[in-house]
Amino acid sequence: MEFFKYTKTFNFMGKSKLAMIMSIVLVLGSFLILATKGLNYGVDFAGGTIVQVKYDTAAPIDEMREKLKSNAIFEGASITEFGSEDEVVIRMRTTTGDVVVDVGDLARETLVGTGEFEIRRVDIVGPKVGSELKEKGIMSLILAVIGILIYVAFRFEWRFAVASIMALVHDVSIALGAIALVGLEVNLDVLAALLTILGYSLNDTIIVFDRIREGVVKGRDVELSETIDNSITKTLARTTLTSLTTFFVVFTLFMFGGEIIHAFAFTLLVGIVVGTYSSIFVASPTLLLFGFDVKNYHVKLAEKAKREAEKERMRSQFESGVM
Repeated sequence: MEFFKYTKTFNFMGKSKLAMIMSIVLVLGSFLILATKGLNYGVDFAGGTIVQVKYDTAAPIDEMREKLKSNAIFEGASITEFGSEDEVVIRMRTTTGDVVVDVGDLARETLVGTGEFEIRRVDIVGPKVGSELKEKGIMSLILAVIGILIYVAFRFEWRFAVASIMALVHDVSIALGAIALVGLEVNLDVLAALLTILGYSLNDTIIVFDRIREGVVKGRDVELSETIDNSITKTLARTTLTSLTTFFVVFTLFMFGGEIIHAFAFTLLVGIVVGTYSSIFVASPTLLLFGFDVKNYHVKLAEKAKREAEKERMRSQFESGVM
């Protein structure tokens, strides 16, 4: 299936300045939201207790709140619907590690008289464990970015590496801003989604960079902006198909997958959109911004080929016994 014919090259770089301005606004807006509203850390990172309760009918949330007030263990607890009106979760920022009786049993005894229900899940994470998980999560993101920087710099050139990192920072920043804006809980699932965004966005960027490098290698006097436009146009059909199919699958999970993967799917949806956008309008224009020189790149390629030829000549002499 082919959406775009290659008879016409789209002028992507002609719109790059407008796109970069929009990206800067979105990133700065995300930073502002994160600074003012902040992230809503879930039990995984903040520590606390979660009790999931399933009722036979609609959950009597107001009655549940009154019942929980009678037990000091549940002081300050919040009750929210979990995917449907008959299922709720009770969240507490404090843990119950010092309580001998199981917190699930305590919730069951406290909620007696509110209707027919069952305790489906009890998660308890101590504040120390939550802090360690948060630190390790941040470290995993940093290590992933460093690894990507080294890989791209080794495979292409340092300007390509910087461009790809700027695109990844752009994607993660906007995704975090969207999460903070809608108030989703940041847990291990969201962290997994952010790491997935890094891989997805990098994959799109690498494919475009491969085409750009092929175009640059073919001619010393080519214009970089024209080469970028031509490379993006050639990969546009592939990018569109991949992004749309992935988006529809994740959108299905978001709509019908249930509350438990809601935050994961939402983060991926945002990441797919901004990741596809950034590979075209952030990573590629950054090469122009950093002054990638086609002629200088050809000089480096020639020097590399000369060194390889010299190594091959010396190896041949050594194998034939001539030194």
